[in-house]
Amino acid sequence: MAAMTVHLDVVSAEQEIFSGRVESLQVSGEAGDLGIMPGHAPLLTSIKPGMVRLVKQNGEEEVIFLSGGILEVQPSIVNILADVAVRADDLDETAAVEAKRLAEENINTASGDMDYAEAAKQLANAVAQLRVLEMVRKKG
Repeated sequence: MAAMTVHLDVVSAEQEIFSGRVESLQVSGEAGDLGIMPGHAPLLTSIKPGMVRLVKQNGEEEVIFLSGGILEVQPSIVNILADVAVRADDLDETAAVEAKRLAEENINTASGDMDYAEAAKQLANAVAQLRVLEMVRKKG
């Protein structure tokens, strides 16, 4: 018997990253980690920088880094709308380490509230990318 699936679209401002049927997905919502399976109750929530781990129809896993965004669960489709979405395989560790260093520097030299908030956001983003890279490396 085939596993139950739901259609998932992961879209960023630049492009569609994933579109297809999945058995399940895990993502960090604003209130904590979420596991979404077919038949999940409708839901609309913001998501934190981090990763979405999805199990595709064939049982294969894929990890996608998200800079944050919106998760929308409907009866027949799940949508993830992210500012930035990058397949874990395409993440650039050197760039993430540099982004983290720059963000930390900006936090230490922030002059106004806006600068500090933006630097903190950049730092969270870089740290989340590095965490995703580390998890992928452990699995591989």
